[in-house]
Amino acid sequence: MNSSSSESAALCPVGAPSPNPSVSPGAEAFPPPSRAGVKLACIILGYIGVYLCRKNFAVAVPLLQPAFATDKAHIGAIDSYATMAYVLGKLFWGPNLVDRFGGRICFFVVLLGVALFCGLSAFAVTLPMLGACYMANRFFGAGGWASMVKQVPDWFPARHMALALAFLSLSFVFGGVCSLVLASQIAAFSGNNWRAVMGVPSFFLLLIVGICWVVLSRGARKKAKSEITAEPWSYRRLGQLIRLPQFWMLCCLSFTLTITRETFNVWTVDFLKTDGGGHMTTQLAALLSTPFDAMGAVGILALGWLMDRMSGPQRKWLLFSILMGVAGLTYALPALIQQPLWMVIVAIGLIGLLSYGPYSLLAGVLSLEVRGQDSVATVAGLVDASGYLAGILSGYLFGHILDMGGYHLGFHCLAVTTVVGALLCLGLNRPGRPAALPVQNS
Repeated sequence: MNSSSSESAALCPVGAPSPNPSVSPGAEAFPPPSRAGVKLACIILGYIGVYLCRKNFAVAVPLLQPAFATDKAHIGAIDSYATMAYVLGKLFWGPNLVDRFGGRICFFVVLLGVALFCGLSAFAVTLPMLGACYMANRFFGAGGWASMVKQVPDWFPARHMALALAFLSLSFVFGGVCSLVLASQIAAFSGNNWRAVMGVPSFFLLLIVGICWVVLSRGARKKAKSEITAEPWSYRRLGQLIRLPQFWMLCCLSFTLTITRETFNVWTVDFLKTDGGGHMTTQLAALLSTPFDAMGAVGILALGWLMDRMSGPQRKWLLFSILMGVAGLTYALPALIQQPLWMVIVAIGLIGLLSYGPYSLLAGVLSLEVRGQDSVATVAGLVDASGYLAGILSGYLFGHILDMGGYHLGFHCLAVTTVVGALLCLGLNRPGRPAALPVQNS
């Protein structure tokens, strides 16, 4: 991930104030690096726990269809409604709770809420009841990222901020991998019982809550006077925020990149099981879909390393090339599934490698640089929310496309959407215009 200093130079005009007002010039009050690292690892573990109770739904998708005698569109509708709840949660948690009351307390509320409704989903007797539990699960989970990003600047100085947020981004990647592995094992041990797949991960999350409670001390870093804003957080800052072109660019990119990520998160297991042949079991399909997230972790770190060493125009064309590669691989997937299985697995891994890197920049270090730590939960929440508006399409609409034309039509439509995102990248850093407005302290 980019270093804070070099990213600042790339994003602000010469002479503009530093875009990282969230960190004090003096690092006298930061915890020792070892303690800061343990705290960071702890919240990463917490967010992995959130994913254990979220992405298990992807493994349950092929099990829910026969259990409720329904089609893919109705199962996809659950994900669409849950994503709507997730979007509302993103809009709610950042400005109303996290930026007002702090990240730590909101982090624990999130973890407990997710564990509660994940467990309750196992007792659903109708599809709407299951959908309601999953919606509540996603609503609470929506506050997880904002509450984590809010805490990190209290632990690390500016020179380590980008790297810390890069590692934080790995939480949702490894969370996806761990969730698929755990859910697939639960499916195998329970005889493909969807109730076990949906409910058992809540017990693992409760264990993680206990670990986080022990590790995250109550005391917070005492901020220097230069870090304390003249006024508390208020909704007036939203008006200031929406006038920043950098903010809208992040929202537009989030919209196009999230639909690719969410589609693969929800439908990859079903794609492999549906088109992979009679030998493809649910457990095997879940395991074979893990390269998407695993290679995504490599993509996050690799793109951060490259972006730190490139100028604005070079970055623009790099992002364009990356997303065009994602589009080409996505378009080829329906044909590759007819070839030896390793070819489609490699393609899924490459899509994760290429798509996760650009996605990870949006609600991480770039959101922090828009308005600093005091508003980072709001910015990250709104950027994520704009992306998950697109993610809604990966549920019901993508399921409906699959019912009409199968994965051949579905992945071709997704490839076209990714091309739109690639073209959007060409609008970054236009000649004669700064890449971002100078950041102001509220």
